[in-house]
Amino acid sequence: MRAWLLSAGLGLLLLSQGAMAGTVLIVGDSISAAFGLDTRLGWVSLLEKRLAEQGYAHKVVNASVSGDTSAGGLARLPALLAAHKPELVVLELGGNDGLRGQPPAQLQQNLASMIDSAQAAGAKVLLLGMQIPPNYGARYTEAFKAVYTHLATEKKVALVPFMLEGVGGVPELTQADGLHPAANAQPRLLDNVWPQLKPLL
Repeated sequence: MRAWLLSAGLGLLLLSQGAMAGTVLIVGDSISAAFGLDTRLGWVSLLEKRLAEQGYAHKVVNASVSGDTSAGGLARLPALLAAHKPELVVLELGGNDGLRGQPPAQLQQNLASMIDSAQAAGAKVLLLGMQIPPNYGARYTEAFKAVYTHLATEKKVALVPFMLEGVGGVPELTQADGLHPAANAQPRLLDNVWPQLKPLL
């Protein structure tokens, strides 16, 4: 009888954990949309596999759009929050803002609004930092980089300082366009994100 009760209790615990497992919403650009690759090879798909392998029942929704900017993400976010009610929102945006030379202050404002909206909806937020190539000038690249650290501190959200750490600028890990991570770089991207993402689950 005691063994049965223990077994039943364990079963209920596992069921409750499964029921509590939430949705991880990825809002990003081509980096998270696996531009130029079979999406099954992208870091977001690899994240789904890792979650399953480690016993997490979370659902992953990849709402990333190639070419998207922080303004585009901000416009799309309300509908995504309403539709998916995520437990965790991962924001991977800004690269296209930087490549277009848009003001870092505007990027900061857009990301801040996205963080506020996600938190108001009850979601935790993970911010994935980006950096711009040095040919944009030291003043601009430093101001761009500082947006992410400033927001993480101000809004008290988790931060991956540079998502492309160890990948950006490495030819053998980059597609022929010189910008997008290749298939063999995707596990590294996940490894860059995982240490900050896991504690938020």
